[in-house]
Amino acid sequence: MAATLDVQGLQCLLPVLRANRALRPLAPGEELRVLATDPAAPGDFIAFCRTTGHTLVASDEVDGVFSIVIRKTG
Repeated sequence: MAATLDVQGLQCLLPVLRANRALRPLAPGEELRVLATDPAAPGDFIAFCRTTGHTLVASDEVDGVFSIVIRKTG
């Protein structure tokens, strides 16, 4: 089961910065589910994963809340 980080209401790069911090203690292969309301979040997390090498497992949106799942790489 993935750990969950709720960053709803935060804008710009704050969701990515908080997710980066939350990923640090996780072991490679573990997943982090991020809940965000910033419309830029899906694109920001695509760029974040491309830059860091983490895997974007899933990204969807329900009622304005984005659920983004990231798998930490080694």
